[in-house]
Amino acid sequence: MADITAYFYEPRQGHGLRHDPFNAIVAPRPIGWISTVDNKGIANLAPYSFFNAFNYSPPIIGFSTIGWKDSVANVEATGEFCWSLATKALAREMNLTCAPAPPEVDEFEISGLTRAPSRLVSPPRVLESPVNFECRLTQLIQLRDAAGADLPTWLILGEVVAVHIDKLYVEGGVYETAIARPILRAGRLGDYAEITPEAMFEMPRATWPLT
Repeated sequence: MADITAYFYEPRQGHGLRHDPFNAIVAPRPIGWISTVDNKGIANLAPYSFFNAFNYSPPIIGFSTIGWKDSVANVEATGEFCWSLATKALAREMNLTCAPAPPEVDEFEISGLTRAPSRLVSPPRVLESPVNFECRLTQLIQLRDAAGADLPTWLILGEVVAVHIDKLYVEGGVYETAIARPILRAGRLGDYAEITPEAMFEMPRATWPLT
C-alpha cells in the first residue's frame, strides 16, 4: 500500500532512484509508430511511447513529442500522418526507426520495411504491420506546466479516417488483440511488454447498482 511508509518524492526536486520511475509506472504504453512525409515527399517513420486513443466517434488518436522533431514538423506542414501497430515480429525494425537519423534519411529504407500507399492521406503505411490507421490532424498543442510556462513538448491529435486490418486477426467479426502480439513500452532504458493470448482475461464492465 502507498501508506505513510511509501517512497515519496516531488518530481521537481528529483526522484533519487537509479531510474526515473515515471515511465515504468505509467506502463505498459501502446507505441505510436508514426509515419509522415515532408513537403518534398521524403518519408519519416518513428515510434513514440507517449501515445494512445482519445475518442471513439470519430476515432481520435494522439502522440506527443519531446522536442520539435521531424514527425511533428511534417504533420504541421501536411496535416496528415499514419499509425502502424508495432508487434513482437517487428520489434527490431521498430527499434531501428527510433535512431536519431537526419531529416533526409528515410527510416523505411534503413529498417528494411515496405512503404504501402495509403488511400486517403499522403504518408505511407508500414506494409508488414497488421494494422494501420490513416489520420488527419485535428489539433497540435504545445504543452504547459502547472505554472503556465510553455514546455518543449507537443501533443498531436488526429482523426482516424481510414483503417487497414490484416484479416488474419479478425475472427467471427471480432478483432483479436493478442493474436497480433503487440508490444508496449514499459519504461527504463529499453523495457517492453508483449501482449500474448495467455495474458488476456475478460471482465465485463460494472453496472449500477452494483451487484
